[in-house]
Amino acid sequence: MKTRMYYLRMVVLLLIVVVFHGHSLPVEKGENKRVEQVNRSREKMTAFFSAYLAGEANNYQDKISFGLAEVQKVRNLVWESWKEANRHFSEQKLPELTELNGEHSGQWQLPESLEPHAVMPYYWGYKGKGTPAEGYPLYLYLHGSGEKSREWATGLTICKGFDDAPSVYFIPQIPNMGDYYRWWQKSKQFAWEKMLRLAFVSGKINPDRVYFFGISEGGYGSQRLASFYADYLAAAGPMAGGEPLKNAPVENCRNIAFSLRTGANDYGFYRDKLTRYTREEFEKWQKLYPENFLHWIELIPGMGHGIDYRPTTPWLKQHVRDPFPKFVSWENFEMDGQYRKGFYNLFVKERSNEDEHSRTYYELAIKGNELTLKVELVSYETVETDPNWGIALKSEKVYRPADKGKVVVFLHEELVDLTQKVTLTVNGKKAFQGKVEPQLKHMVNSCALFFDPQRLYPAAIEIDIADL
Repeated sequence: MKTRMYYLRMVVLLLIVVVFHGHSLPVEKGENKRVEQVNRSREKMTAFFSAYLAGEANNYQDKISFGLAEVQKVRNLVWESWKEANRHFSEQKLPELTELNGEHSGQWQLPESLEPHAVMPYYWGYKGKGTPAEGYPLYLYLHGSGEKSREWATGLTICKGFDDAPSVYFIPQIPNMGDYYRWWQKSKQFAWEKMLRLAFVSGKINPDRVYFFGISEGGYGSQRLASFYADYLAAAGPMAGGEPLKNAPVENCRNIAFSLRTGANDYGFYRDKLTRYTREEFEKWQKLYPENFLHWIELIPGMGHGIDYRPTTPWLKQHVRDPFPKFVSWENFEMDGQYRKGFYNLFVKERSNEDEHSRTYYELAIKGNELTLKVELVSYETVETDPNWGIALKSEKVYRPADKGKVVVFLHEELVDLTQKVTLTVNGKKAFQGKVEPQLKHMVNSCALFFDPQRLYPAAIEIDIADL
């Protein structure tokens, strides 16, 4: 009886070995078992990404960990899952990339919940010969506030002539017109984020060479967008504009190159004065941080609202984004009622400000494995108002430490040495000290949040300011 039971057990064991061997995944010699585990999670990751794109999910919880030697392999698997989810997501895509001309255009229906009856036509195409090995630079051009079909056609003509090839252009026509109808409003925010997301997953765009610029109304728009989306940009170049700085905080542009060119005699809506105020603010910050706040802000003598637009993109194209800056300044301001959820390697789970009467300001400095984060509330006091329309032309800021809010600091091997302990100090108090463990959830969540192939972070530290 014992002999029979022994043989039965051996037969069952052999069957198990055969079955599992027959269904094992092909693995490269020496590949870590934890990478195999991530590989088997591809379907789960893709399902999460699909739900995220549809607005049905917001946090991936899988706690699979992996070693530092496997970070890049895991990053590649996560990005492939993201691309697969985007391929199958039902939406109006970008068309195939062809030469930039008037014969090839597309259009997007923007969400009704953001703006009723909003259709955005656009041109999407490349300039120049030869495909750059690292991907094309991408330019978003925003036109002025004249009759929109005429402005759109003019935009195509002048953009084709700018000296920035090889390059790719996204040239939209504003969906509607009317009083106080702007490029930075929430339906257009949806379009810019969609454009960046689809451009990145195409694999044809260099994610470190993205540029926003525009003229007149497009100058106002690109100045606001430069501050709002600075973490995606290498440089920005508004022209014939000039925003009150409350609408486009200079601090956010710390790690990009910024150009603003306006006629010295362009007095309409105080464009000359506001351009001067912007230059003064950039100069102030650059004196404090000489390696940051690179700018070319020019009041062009003798010129009014019409200027030579040609110098801007040749200046922009010289600059490449650093996706991993070790000094980040971010005033998280609302734009048409919407806030960014993250900026560079910061993710806000809970803002410190309760409403629009104040904003939350984050300042992160990384020196070696020592991280210092300042989280403050900032409010504005108007010191100069225009007498005609009541526009706040100039303001002063008042800061005070935040006493609540939740923030995640994502970590990357380009930012800290992940083999060693990390120390995070928040508002002068030690909030974390120890080693951080690379986990799949951080990589997946940062991919969904930023949709940026450069910013898939393997580790993170979460802080509740109220607990400090």
